[in-house]
Amino acid sequence: MILHTVLVPIFICVVLPVSIVWIICYTIMNNDNKRAQIIIKAIESGNDIDTEHLTEALRKPQKSPWEILNLRLLRGCIFSLIGVGLIVSALWILSYAKAHDVEDVFGLIFFGFLSLAIGLSYLIVYFVTRKKNDINGDKK
Repeated sequence: MILHTVLVPIFICVVLPVSIVWIICYTIMNNDNKRAQIIIKAIESGNDIDTEHLTEALRKPQKSPWEILNLRLLRGCIFSLIGVGLIVSALWILSYAKAHDVEDVFGLIFFGFLSLAIGLSYLIVYFVTRKKNDINGDKK
């Protein structure tokens, strides 16, 4: 029994995060190595292949500024609505349920305000960036 109480937290807190980071790093290195091998094979083949065009085609796709802006709006709306939902549910529990102590719903309130703050920060960045792009005339 003691073995389970010691091993489970160690695996969850140490082994799991380390293995996730290792898998992500291995995947990134593997993709970079595959791209490099393709470019090396194209250069070694000696054909009239435009290596600059090939390297440009093998680059990771970059998101346009408007795609990034739309993702910020989406994340801002999601986090804000989750935060509002958690806060409203905590207030409902306090007023209608049998939980009359704030400590009973402190987690809901805390995570609600945390999520709301993250969502509002995404929305602020969205509106500031959108206004800056509108002024510069960088629409699509």
